[in-house]
Amino acid sequence: GKKELLGMFLSESEGANFWLQVLSDLQHRGVKDILIACTDNLTGFPEAIHSIFPKAEVQLCIVHQIRNSLKYVASKEQKELAADLKLIYGADTKDGAESALLDLEEKWGKKYPVVVRSWNSNWERLSAYFAYTKPNRKIIYTTNAVEGYHRQVRKVTKIKGAFTSDMALLKLVYLAAKRIERKWTAPIHNWGLTVQQFAIRFEGRLVLDAE
Repeated sequence: GKKELLGMFLSESEGANFWLQVLSDLQHRGVKDILIACTDNLTGFPEAIHSIFPKAEVQLCIVHQIRNSLKYVASKEQKELAADLKLIYGADTKDGAESALLDLEEKWGKKYPVVVRSWNSNWERLSAYFAYTKPNRKIIYTTNAVEGYHRQVRKVTKIKGAFTSDMALLKLVYLAAKRIERKWTAPIHNWGLTVQQFAIRFEGRLVLDAE
């Protein structure tokens, strides 16, 4: 139930080949399985995950999806549309969410077809978290943990400005990461109950240690 940094990678672009290298590196270093991977729908990332860890469930980050949706909406209507989106991702059940998605399409489909199309085309990966109880969904449906780490790293790299080499950058980020990791002491809230649910859902893939 605790956060851990598994690797740091540099690349000039993010694509399927890059993500394949990242996932292959993690596998070679001992990662045997991924139960749930939350990503921000970067091109080629879900496909790379499934090519190395075919049983992994992929959940697209709801926060990123909302942010990307509102980019296409007139400022005066963003608040109203955001409230309608909340009826989707905040629904009690997947059926309720799909009903709200239909309402969204009926209300906004003609005016903002790009927004509605994005939710429909990505729905399978946006809705994976509905298989879990409400207290556990926030652990699954957002990449906030990664975003928080990135914000802290950017504070360090921004001060430095330019770097003489990739290795110089990696060294600075590594030192920053070690400082950040020292603060990761508390487990996820209600982790005991959460991990029991995961053990049941992923029977045979997640084995709880006996006391």
